[in-house]
Amino acid sequence: MSQNFYDSFSGDAEFAAALLNSAAVLPADIRSCNRVATSRRFAIYRNNVTVALIDALADCYPVVNALVGEEFFRAMAREFARLHAPRSPIMAEYGGDLADFIKTFAPAATLPYLSDIARLEWQRVLAWNAADATTLTAKDLTPLLSNPAQLIRTSWHFHPSLSLLESCFATVSLWLAHQHASSYQIRASLDRLDFLQAESALVLRLHQNVVVLKIQPAQAVFVAALQSGKTLGSAVDEGLQLSAHFDLAEIFGLLVQSEVLCDYHLLNEP
Repeated sequence: MSQNFYDSFSGDAEFAAALLNSAAVLPADIRSCNRVATSRRFAIYRNNVTVALIDALADCYPVVNALVGEEFFRAMAREFARLHAPRSPIMAEYGGDLADFIKTFAPAATLPYLSDIARLEWQRVLAWNAADATTLTAKDLTPLLSNPAQLIRTSWHFHPSLSLLESCFATVSLWLAHQHASSYQIRASLDRLDFLQAESALVLRLHQNVVVLKIQPAQAVFVAALQSGKTLGSAVDEGLQLSAHFDLAEIFGLLVQSEVLCDYHLLNEP
């Protein structure tokens, strides 16, 4: 998005409101010798701006688009754009509120998982644009892993690209199904899905690729506890409360292999 494009929204409030609302009156400070021609030109500019915002949303939310169809998606995106002007001149930062908008968008009510799909797709955008950071390797962690008494007292800092998705629906499998190359493969995967199966995932950038890793609910609880600042021991307790089969080695090994552990601190907790 160019700076001039963004300035259209961040300047005069009346102009910005008219730019996204086709029913709005032409701003009074736009003048020419021919008012009809001016209205027509402003309408063309308004349409170009709206189309640019809709196209930006389509780029960020390809699976949402595929699930509802292009016509429905563009109508929904147009309504979103009418209510949500850009807050930044960086186009990659536009559209983060779409998941919340979908929850209140009545025509999408028959697809209760759609907002979580949008949330997952936005997490992927954030992961791609997250800052770089130095991460710990298995070799760096060897001394700590050999001392369980210290390990359970650690709190952890994660790579900026890491985020956690917890959904009441088969959101991860639904998104993964749409990564197949052919429509036949997509349909075959969808036919096997239980859409009401709760799923969780880690979203992160690994070696310049954004990846989505499905994890078990107890593993998600563990990661969420670490993200909130709790010690590893407390996080393990929360994982075990949800599932007696919680495996610390499995999820911690995944975090190490995914290169998302940046630092740790020893806390003086019993």
